[in-house]
Amino acid sequence: MSTYLVYDYQTFLLQEYGGISRYFYEIATNISKSEEFDVKIISPIYVNQYLKNCDSVKVVGKYMPKIPKTGKVLHKLNVAVTRMLLHKKPPDILHETYYLKQKLSPKKTPTVITVYDMIHEKFRTFFPSTNMTNIKAQAIKRADHIICISENTKKDLIEILGINSQNISVVYLGNSLKTNIFPITDNKIKQPYILYVGLRNKHKNFTNLLEAYASSSLLKNNFKLVCFGGGRFSNTELEKIKRLNLTHNKVLQVSGSDDVLANFYTYASAFIYPSLYEGFGIPPLEAMSFRCPVICSNVSSIPEVTGDAAEYFDPNDIDSIKSSIEIIVNSPTKSDVLIARGIKRIKKFSWENCAKQTQAVYASLSR
Repeated sequence: MSTYLVYDYQTFLLQEYGGISRYFYEIATNISKSEEFDVKIISPIYVNQYLKNCDSVKVVGKYMPKIPKTGKVLHKLNVAVTRMLLHKKPPDILHETYYLKQKLSPKKTPTVITVYDMIHEKFRTFFPSTNMTNIKAQAIKRADHIICISENTKKDLIEILGINSQNISVVYLGNSLKTNIFPITDNKIKQPYILYVGLRNKHKNFTNLLEAYASSSLLKNNFKLVCFGGGRFSNTELEKIKRLNLTHNKVLQVSGSDDVLANFYTYASAFIYPSLYEGFGIPPLEAMSFRCPVICSNVSSIPEVTGDAAEYFDPNDIDSIKSSIEIIVNSPTKSDVLIARGIKRIKKFSWENCAKQTQAVYASLSR
């Protein structure tokens, strides 16, 4: 008899695209191939594009193009309907896709929660006052088992919340971006460029990257700095760029689909990842999969993920950031070495492996 496994609505209501929803989509679709599990995603209302196009997992819910101003009402509706369905037919295992204070399923149903990082707990001053850390702590403490996406996140979780290590499994993520996308031959960036991907929150350390770029004649005169995703530059960022005497055609913000991102990785001279903290870090793996040399911080989980396939710097040292970028973009030989190591490195991180190890966690709870 197969194990009835359910994923809840949370991330699929919150994210149209995004790392967390991609993670659950990938493990759900991979595990659904096993006859040992009957997989279902219960998301009464969702905005997620991965779920919209999912045909390999049974999805209970209806796609909505975007969340209206009544988003809180939809959240309450999802909670009520999900709880009703879970009590009507209790799953053998519920994997909650984000953090809720109260359990949705019957008390006897084992629950799994994935912890991605402890950034809000470690860098409280970087974030506006929020009750999310308290809700997160309650959700984690009531879970029957916890998955951490890196050893570094596991260490932080134990230190900050005192969780028993026996209740934690480390399961690495996969490479999110499909590597069989045929890249567009022209992305309209004529000059060689360095690529930055994602949000630009304080812990992402984008300001220090700007400082490093602006301080290098080699970089300013020969390379653009292209920032993919993360929304348009804020007024604060535009003022910073202006103060550093960087023109609007030198530091660019662009957006687009996975196909467009694949294109930018393919033609970048290097990928830069200056974060002060990451729970895992998928973009460096994406860059490696498109044969783009990786230059990144030497802190938190980043070296755990990138191994010997990256050039490292101290993210708090602007000269260190600058020199590391200059070394790689100025040396085709060193770039080629990183590319070769990256191709080997990404083989350690696949969604198939992630799903297989996650499936083992479920199996241990359903015995």
